[in-house]
Amino acid sequence: MTTTFELKAEPRSDVGKGASRRLRRAGKVPAIVYGAHRDPEPIVVDEHELARQLEHEAFYSHILVLRFADGREERVVLKDIQRHPWKPRVLHLDFQRVSESEAIRMHVPLHFVGEDVAPGVKQGGLLTHELIEVEVECLPKDLPEYIEVDVSGLGLGEALHLSDLKLPEGVRLVELMRGPEHDVAVVSIHARRGAAEEGEEEGGEAAEGGEGEAA
Repeated sequence: MTTTFELKAEPRSDVGKGASRRLRRAGKVPAIVYGAHRDPEPIVVDEHELARQLEHEAFYSHILVLRFADGREERVVLKDIQRHPWKPRVLHLDFQRVSESEAIRMHVPLHFVGEDVAPGVKQGGLLTHELIEVEVECLPKDLPEYIEVDVSGLGLGEALHLSDLKLPEGVRLVELMRGPEHDVAVVSIHARRGAAEEGEEEGGEAAEGGEGEAA
């Protein structure tokens, strides 16, 4: 991972709904930093700086750096984001501290490649993304920005499952850690409804024709 995401952060002592509203009016977003066997710390970040960072997909699955005015830094991951129901505004953030020696769990996006050359698609099949992200467990240094899913060899009526994904070294899928029964489909190619029904009708007509000839 080469991209580095940084946010300027400030400690805050004024907490509560009223304080949060005042902060938002001032262009600040309240947040909390927790984890790494230390007490939670309320902070604020700049709303406009945050908005620019949130435009990047990788921001949601990267190790982030919070920089404080006193020179202190916190390495964190974004664990939760609360948005306004209808306004394009962030109301609150949850950041989890990371330790280089402790595994973390994060949701990582899936990037699908080879869709245009998949045999099943060329045969007129409909490709469906059953999942668009997966939860992984790994050390912070091994956290992938995304996981690539190559469907270039996927045929009609076939699917790729979690166990088919090629994972970076040191990365495990949380669902598979729960047992083989959690090995769900990630992507599949099925015959389109119209084509399937047409095939059934043709099969039925052929069968009827055969019966007539036999009679």
